[in-house]
Order: sequence, then C-alpha cells, then structure tokens
Amino acid sequence: MESKIMNNSERHVQPVDILLVEDSPADVRLTREALHEARVLNTLHVVQDGVAALAFLRRQGEFTGSPRPDLILLDLNLPRKDGREVLAEIKQDDDLKRIPVVVLTTSKAEEDILKSYDLHANAYVAKPVDLARFFEVIQALEGFWLAVVTLPPNGPGAKPKAGGGKTPKT
Repeated sequence: MESKIMNNSERHVQPVDILLVEDSPADVRLTREALHEARVLNTLHVVQDGVAALAFLRRQGEFTGSPRPDLILLDLNLPRKDGREVLAEIKQDDDLKRIPVVVLTTSKAEEDILKSYDLHANAYVAKPVDLARFFEVIQALEGFWLAVVTLPPNGPGAKPKAGGGKTPKT
C-alpha cells in the first residue's frame, strides 16, 4: 500500500475559522494583515475582551450564529475577564477544550508562561515589538497550525481539517 502526501494544491482546501481575542486595535490590524499576506484561507473573528470571547465560543447573546473556531489566538491582558480566566474556562469545558489555544501576548514573564501551560494552552508566543518580526511570528503560527497540524473536528459530525486552510502560493 503506497501512501502519498498531498500538498495544498492537491487537496481540498477548507477555510479555517480563527478567533482572535485581542483588545488592541493595532494588533488586530497587524494580525489581519499578516494572515492576509500569508494567504491563509480563513475567516478571522475578533472580540476585544474575555467576556465576549466566552459568549462567542458558547454562541450566546449577539454571537448565537457564530461558528466554532478551529483555532483561538488569545491575549492574556484583557478587559472584563482576563485571558488566563478565559483559558481556564475553555479547557474545563467539554465542548471547547479540544480547540487549540495559542496564547499571543506581550508578556514574557515566566509566571505567565508557566500559568498558561498549567492551564493547558497549546502554545505560548510573546508578541514581538518589531513589525517585521510580528509578521514572521504570525506567519510561522499560520504555517504550523493551519498548514501542518490536523485540527480537531469542528463540532458533531464534522471531519478533522488536515493541513488547515492554506492556499497555494503563486
């Protein structure tokens, strides 16, 4: 039996839903631009605080029709409900705990890093201050989480997304 690894131009490319939980409009804009430049076939959903993040994930209030994200990019220092609290609630919720959560924050404090992993973050990434490096980091995240990793199924009856939603470079 011969197996073949398909590249992105050979497989059916499925769009990826990403939830960005970020209160800085500048970081939201930069993340959006970096994902666009990397040609990731995605829908980026943005909420500015922890309360809204959990409402989005639980499809409550104004978010009743929101999709279940394939990946969450979570800042730690958020208004209304801290990112650490959001992460803890996600990972304790049987319906949400399999969604990969990448902590994307300015903090390089060892305490924040350890606490995030103790709360079962899938990755911890310190946001670079340099613009070019920020783009590199977002594109590296994209390359790993959306082009290499097989993401968990997106709800009952859904199939895993192998290789995420990267479109071929031209």
